[in-house]
Amino acid sequence: MQFDDVHRVEKAKKRAIVNQSEARNRVELFRHLPQYVHGTQLPDLESKFFQLEPIHPSVYKVGLQYLSGEVSGGNGRCIAMLLAFREAIKDYSTPPNKTLSRDLTAKVSSYVSFFIECRPLSISMGNAIRFLKNRIAKLPITLSESEAKASLQSDIDRFINEKIVVADQVIVSHAITKVRDDDVLLTYGSSSVVEMILEHAHELGRKFRVIVVDSRPKLEGQGLLRRLVAKGINCTYTHINAVSYIMHEVTRVFLGASSILSNGTVYSRVGTASVAMVAHAFGIPVLVCCEAYKFHERVQLDSICANELGDPDVISKIPGRADLGDLKNWADNENLQLLNLTYDATPSDYVSMIITDYGMLPPTSVPVIVREYRKEQLWV
Repeated sequence: MQFDDVHRVEKAKKRAIVNQSEARNRVELFRHLPQYVHGTQLPDLESKFFQLEPIHPSVYKVGLQYLSGEVSGGNGRCIAMLLAFREAIKDYSTPPNKTLSRDLTAKVSSYVSFFIECRPLSISMGNAIRFLKNRIAKLPITLSESEAKASLQSDIDRFINEKIVVADQVIVSHAITKVRDDDVLLTYGSSSVVEMILEHAHELGRKFRVIVVDSRPKLEGQGLLRRLVAKGINCTYTHINAVSYIMHEVTRVFLGASSILSNGTVYSRVGTASVAMVAHAFGIPVLVCCEAYKFHERVQLDSICANELGDPDVISKIPGRADLGDLKNWADNENLQLLNLTYDATPSDYVSMIITDYGMLPPTSVPVIVREYRKEQLWV
């Protein structure tokens, strides 16, 4: 939905479960994206728990976790959503004079709308939702309600296992061939599959060093750094503003991705494009690790048309530096706007190889993966 369309926004507000007030001082170029005042939605939603009959408790719980930031990351959010749907399907019973496939599809759509109110969906979540709706639509009418529900729960379990858990293991088996002794590997932020690759390489006895590049405001790399050091891996930690100074030491760059689009563009946490461009300038191979279920037929050339806006307040504060409070009351200054983007788009020119559960391939081969998935009708 275009959030600069006043009439559509008003209609959406009437249907909304989460009461959200629009942020002031929004950046004009990103007015088509939703941005709300943070900190008010969670208490309001918690107070409505016993009033929300249509929302299943497991769906409600995951929505609260999205809103609070307790569940994050592409795979983590997708698995949490699918498990919530699984519980909702388990407790579902078809109302009188209604068919299971139509009524359950409507229920799932209402749950999805609730999730979007809590936090915009990732591309991988959209693919998983399409997969589930496709399975519901194709249920044989001869199945009883209990058999249909058991079939759908089995489909969800299979999707999580095959497309996420096993896919990550296959990606690790491919990527490990690119890690050699005395390598200096750079990664940005915190990607679960990249972490698995580094840990597996260490378990195999490979001698290498990891450079973790991080950025405010989330500082996700600190968690990754802590876990890698605990495993005994030799690490260096730096912020993204120093990436050009440390890149001359690097032999390979491993990056995660939120999605890969059909023109080979890598859609990932903001800052990924900068790291990839610096690596390309230094002639360092950039390897992007991404599960095939995150591939999408969409084409995107920039980070403006589709993105997610984070809380602008978090970039106005620096933890542990109370003396740096120049932006404390920034919202009161109508001439000042803060922009906290969540994602950016890395052009395929800066990506050397994409490592997926279908193998290692160049960015130009992404449409082949999308087409093959269409043939399987797994999530399209």
